[in-house]
Amino acid sequence: MLTYARWKYVAFLVVLLLSAVYAVPNMFPQDPSVQVTANHGAPVDESLRKRVADSLQKAGIATKQVEIDKKKNNLLVRLTNPDLQVKAADALRPELGSDYIVALNIASTVPDWLEKLGARPMSLGLDLQGGVHFLMQVDQKAALEKRLEATAEDLRVLLRENRIAYVSVDRRPDNSIVATLRDAGAASAATDVIAKSQPTLVQQAQGNQIALQVQPTELQRYAADAIEQNVATLRNRVNALGVAEPVIQRQGNDRIVVELPGVQDTAQAKRMIGATATLEYRAVVEGNAIDAVQSGNVPPEARVYYRRERGPDGKPMPILLNKRVIASGDQLVGATTGFDQRSGSPTVSVRLNSAGGQRMFDFTSENVGKPMAVVYIERLPEVKIVDGKEVRSTRISEEVVSVATIQGVFSNEFQTTGLSSQEAADLSKLLKSGSLAAPMDFVEERIVGPSLGKENVERGLRAVTYSFVFALVFFLFYYRMFGVITCIALLLNLLMVFALMSFFGATMSLPGLAGIALTVGMSVDANVLINERIREELRLGLPPQTAIATGYDRASGTILDANITAFLVGLAMAAFGSGPLRGFGITTMLGIATSAYTAVSVSRAIATLIYGGRRRLKSIWI
Repeated sequence: MLTYARWKYVAFLVVLLLSAVYAVPNMFPQDPSVQVTANHGAPVDESLRKRVADSLQKAGIATKQVEIDKKKNNLLVRLTNPDLQVKAADALRPELGSDYIVALNIASTVPDWLEKLGARPMSLGLDLQGGVHFLMQVDQKAALEKRLEATAEDLRVLLRENRIAYVSVDRRPDNSIVATLRDAGAASAATDVIAKSQPTLVQQAQGNQIALQVQPTELQRYAADAIEQNVATLRNRVNALGVAEPVIQRQGNDRIVVELPGVQDTAQAKRMIGATATLEYRAVVEGNAIDAVQSGNVPPEARVYYRRERGPDGKPMPILLNKRVIASGDQLVGATTGFDQRSGSPTVSVRLNSAGGQRMFDFTSENVGKPMAVVYIERLPEVKIVDGKEVRSTRISEEVVSVATIQGVFSNEFQTTGLSSQEAADLSKLLKSGSLAAPMDFVEERIVGPSLGKENVERGLRAVTYSFVFALVFFLFYYRMFGVITCIALLLNLLMVFALMSFFGATMSLPGLAGIALTVGMSVDANVLINERIREELRLGLPPQTAIATGYDRASGTILDANITAFLVGLAMAAFGSGPLRGFGITTMLGIATSAYTAVSVSRAIATLIYGGRRRLKSIWI
């Protein structure tokens, strides 16, 4: 007899309801928008909203809505089209300055009750939706200076380890390093040691001085290494953001292109991608910093820094720190955020590499009971209006966030305090992904259209639609009532695919559409097997209800075998492929899983609902 368990009907209704809930968000269009995020604790309040609204009204830019997102502590300006979006961002950047990050975004219009259920639209790839395009300029001069300073510090360590007395090791403007030794004998010994340790440096000894010149080929290698390290670091940072199928590639000798499809928080992406925040650990030099600033008599081994907290006059308090860096961001290999058990303030637990750990161990061994400072360094963008034109520049912010007394000897792992919760969280992500070899500036930021062109995208969507319509028309005419059942199963199959892709956060691209078209075809194959098997049982003289039940039972094994082999192919593409191939594999797997369920189980439930209760059924419309 043709029967179907009640619990299976309940399961089908639950699956149908969940599929509808998680697929519905894809029907809500997204608004082009501009997101304004606070930088360094600037307020996001009603006065900012009014200031932004007045600025856009003055610029003649019509907005749909200017709202404050209290959950993310940012302000969102919704606009009607991408052209106004770019104009609004250009108008707000000089108005808000460096206190706020102005970024292009795409705002969701999904109702709050759906978002609370975790329902969100699927991400679209660059070839369907486009995305945010960043063009970044690498500061090659800063990269070279950073590398030469590291080489100079390596030479100081090398001379100390070999017990060679030296007066100073300084870097000169002509990209050379001059080591001044105590006497000519020490200079002779240093020449041999440096030749073994740094064979690429060209030496010129004169008296107790050794001039070390970096070869031009080495300078070019430094620049190339800086670009490659920045590209690798950007990949890690983008992966930390969870962006699907990003584009990160080198352009020319000193630029990097980053394209992020379907990013929801571009301000956060911009802050994390271009951030150069790092830490330096320096020894505190004894002396009156205020007197040193006023008189200009700063000890030769020291440099003036300013603490984050302010004095009675409201100005940052100066402090004298040693020029020598104990450990820096290059030697940080990991970080986690937490809270101090005694004070409850945010902390960053830092882990150093072996070289940094050894230097920290050596320093703390000799300086127990003495203070050590933590310097928070960040490169901040600035926008100024000069002669009616927008001029962009950057400034280096160096703040002493904490000064602590060394209580005991430590090396690789320790905690840093003095940061806000947001700074601690951002810094932890940055340190995990690695430091940039050189700072970068945003040269260009814009929303890009579909990379394959609007016409190609429309053709791809049209091809998928036509393939689906052709299958439905064929089934309706060839299998009559069972054609209607098959059409319902195919529609539910598509609904479930979109729901699963939305639920798992998969990215839909043109190869993904091709995968869906393929699964529609496989679902058609499964239903053809079932329908033909039912017709064959009818030709053998079985009663209609028995023929339906037998047809489903005997076709199910064949369908599952074919789907399992195709699923394994999709799994291989998703696991070992990347970009479009991976997208094709993911949609293929999801489509195969849903098509097997709808063809074998859902269509049988519908057929049982139609024919199962008829006691005197003599024929069926197939």
